[in-house]
Amino acid sequence: MQKKILVTGGAGYIGSHVVKALGEEGYDIITYDNLSTGFKEAVLFGELVIGDLADHDKLESVFKNNKIDAIMHFAGSIVVPESVENPLKYYQNNTVNSCHLIDFAIKYHVNKFVFSSTAAVYGIPETNMVNEESPKHPINPYGQSKLMTEHMLKDSSFAHKDFNYVALRYFNVSGADLEGKIGQAFPGATHLIKVNCEAASGKREKTFIFGTDFNTPDGTGVRDYIHVVDLANAHLEALKFMEKNNDSRIFNCGYGKGFSVREVVSAVKEVSGVDYQVEETERRAGDPPMLIADSTLMQKETNWAPKYNDLHKIIKTAFDWERSDTLKNWKKS
Repeated sequence: MQKKILVTGGAGYIGSHVVKALGEEGYDIITYDNLSTGFKEAVLFGELVIGDLADHDKLESVFKNNKIDAIMHFAGSIVVPESVENPLKYYQNNTVNSCHLIDFAIKYHVNKFVFSSTAAVYGIPETNMVNEESPKHPINPYGQSKLMTEHMLKDSSFAHKDFNYVALRYFNVSGADLEGKIGQAFPGATHLIKVNCEAASGKREKTFIFGTDFNTPDGTGVRDYIHVVDLANAHLEALKFMEKNNDSRIFNCGYGKGFSVREVVSAVKEVSGVDYQVEETERRAGDPPMLIADSTLMQKETNWAPKYNDLHKIIKTAFDWERSDTLKNWKKS
């Protein structure tokens, strides 16, 4: 019998890549998404239920009508500057809604939960590279809202011994499906590689470098960029970890190598062959100078092995997606 996975936010950027990976592995999938930032065309496998996590009756009906084996939870708000300007939106979407989802999971005996967390829980790290035990001091409501959900999962797992979870702390997710079927499509995206690929494709007049006075080698922020396909595969390995070990974990997902904003901009121009306009401006609220992942623990405890650890490869898939007919058709519908 196929295992049934509930994927919240599965029509969004990362969620849709995970749905594709799950579908190719033969899982039965229910995607639950309000399509506020997602696209129905991105859901390539399984059933799509259009609904909001705040709609408790609709959400509970999914649990009542299906025997769900595991949950993968992506639904939430992710823009750091917006979280500073509108913190309650982030606590509602990312924390309160997650609380209700965990509650339904326990009520309906769904004992495996994979959570989309973030490297923003680390805030401004004391070292250039962070591992799972590094201090957690979020400097923005986005990171705080995600850390609160991690705490809820930990406490729920302690209170309910058969409830297990894996929280994956992402670093900067980029790129697109290698087959060109799905990619990042939400207009107004703030991800660095995405917006620079839009500029290289003629969709933006210019891009910005937010802050040139960080304590980094070239003064711009340094981040660890991970290909979305590698990240999708990490979710499958997280699920398999719980199936095998009946235990809970928190794992970093990254490559352990950082690139500055200037380096990324230069690489996009190199890959695309387009010398678009870039403007330097003030720092954004809530941006740490450097975040690089130590993902040794996940690679040690699971079978996850990154395959696309190459900045130019990441950018090429993102740039190809930006110019694809598939993306153009999504935006028309």
